[in-house]
Amino acid sequence: MMNQYPVWKYLLIVGVIVLSTLYALPNIYGHDPAVQVTSTRSATVDASTQGDVDALLKRHNIKYKSLSFERDKLLIRFNDDESQLKAKDIIKSDFEQSKKRFTVALNLAASTPSWLTSLGALPMYLGLDLRGGVHFLMQVDMVAALDGAISRYSGDVRILLRENKIRYVVIENTKATEDKPAAVEIRFRELDILNRARATIGGEFPDLVLKDEVRGGQYYLRVTLSDNEMRDTRTFALKQNITTLRNRVNELGVAEPIVQQQGQDRIVIQLPGVQDTGKAKEILGATATLEYRLADVEHDVQDAVNGRVPAGSRLYYERNGDPILLKRSVIVTGDQVTDASSGLDSQNGSPAVYVTLDGKGARKMGKITRDNIGRPMAVVFIENIVETRIVNGKPVRRVRIVEEVINVATIRDSFSNRFQTTGLDSTTEAHTLALLLRAGALAAPIEIVEERTVGPSLGQQNIDQGKQSVMIGFIAVLIFMAVWYRGFGWVANLALTLNLVIIFAVLSLLQATLTLPGIAGIVLTVGMAVDANVLIFERIREEIKNGNSPQASIHAGYEKAFSTIADANITTLIAALVLFSFGTGPIKGFAITLSIGILTSMFTAIFVTRGVVNLTYGKRRVTELSI
Repeated sequence: MMNQYPVWKYLLIVGVIVLSTLYALPNIYGHDPAVQVTSTRSATVDASTQGDVDALLKRHNIKYKSLSFERDKLLIRFNDDESQLKAKDIIKSDFEQSKKRFTVALNLAASTPSWLTSLGALPMYLGLDLRGGVHFLMQVDMVAALDGAISRYSGDVRILLRENKIRYVVIENTKATEDKPAAVEIRFRELDILNRARATIGGEFPDLVLKDEVRGGQYYLRVTLSDNEMRDTRTFALKQNITTLRNRVNELGVAEPIVQQQGQDRIVIQLPGVQDTGKAKEILGATATLEYRLADVEHDVQDAVNGRVPAGSRLYYERNGDPILLKRSVIVTGDQVTDASSGLDSQNGSPAVYVTLDGKGARKMGKITRDNIGRPMAVVFIENIVETRIVNGKPVRRVRIVEEVINVATIRDSFSNRFQTTGLDSTTEAHTLALLLRAGALAAPIEIVEERTVGPSLGQQNIDQGKQSVMIGFIAVLIFMAVWYRGFGWVANLALTLNLVIIFAVLSLLQATLTLPGIAGIVLTVGMAVDANVLIFERIREEIKNGNSPQASIHAGYEKAFSTIADANITTLIAALVLFSFGTGPIKGFAITLSIGILTSMFTAIFVTRGVVNLTYGKRRVTELSI
């Protein structure tokens, strides 16, 4: 009996070896410290930018390794971290002075040769625990999201009742409590009017829940969100916050950020390479925005301070403490801003934000300013500050809304889509406000519930220790297999080596992120990868002891051990898939490398070793095996 493989199986093995080696190769070249210049919505990186950066670096005597322009990105590589950091500061400062709105970020650029990258061979990404950076877990305030949703309906309901000439006493919003959701309460003097209002509101807004109440001889209509509407509101708030946070992360200038949902109301943000947690927290957690309102000059401010606020107006305070009356109707808000940049006012040199509105906002601003020339218009700065206090031993979150008038100016002429806002305390505040306006407003306040910082030195230490653990496990298994199974042990060692190469090739092809738990999965795979060979080799030994010929023993060993090998690996694969489905970031990293390792070890331990054994013994009449 001879053991033979058809030619196509040998060609398949050779093809897998060649492709795996090719796509695993980029991981040995390492990374260069680099500065990445990326286009933004208001500015595009082009070939001329490359020339400007080249001249700038030469002017400051900063040597760089290479400077390449690809699509909307400019990448400058350096030989050391010191040159990288110095170049980033100089480039960013120059762009700010020349008002070029590019994103400048530190990066680690793969130093893979061009002939490999032309074939699509790229190294795998390194996770936060290997590269260093900041990790945030953020909680979205869903109660505030629901309060905001019902507040938006309040204005629509008020307009609807006025259009239908349904007289009401007062409309007010109530906050959510433990036993009641947020609601719009409308008070009426007569039951007939309430019934008309309920029919009108129910016909216009079928997704709202309407409930009658009688309190103190007064008739109330309580308007709340339906279960479907509340669910949609929560989903929208989470998705909108993820989109806004991605925009803010892009403005921070992070090369490879991760912003993803976790559970029903949490968001995970990982910022590789960022070490300034204070700045990151300030930008990500802020909910600042602007509102433009006309000032109320018809009524006395002092009457409003004494408690007699006229209908259609609201009492605000300027930053110096002076009260001011503003119209309730908002001209435009921060979510209608398409671009914003910070600078200095040309007349007095004070900090300013240059704002550009979308089409709808520009039309409304143009109409209001055209009709109100000579009247004052105010800019209201609004910020939601999340505070956590310990009450009875438990953390209680509270959102404090700060509203203050930062600027009041007389409308001298009609303007529409582009204008400037002054009255800010500092250039830093102007820069931050411009960033938040560009990135958009959060749909609901968020709070950072977990924060971790991994330094670059600790990340490198994790890489070194991970490599060391893989190598120690790998060498220990190689020695054991060579000593215990002799020639067949070396065949298993060859398969184990190929298995590691294939794992790295697959991770690189998938552009997966390698984390410390992922390295743990690889270490576990190294130990498990020879399990199949141990079962096969022990079965061959038993067949020889039972008096079978070497060729028959090889055939029986591979055939009879297959079902046991499949059972063991499939159960482990199921466990890995469960970990991936229900686990979070680190657990998923472990599950991915473990799953890939199981599949590749099945291929190498059964298919490849059988091919090598067939080549060695298949055409020979042997009396004994080196096992």
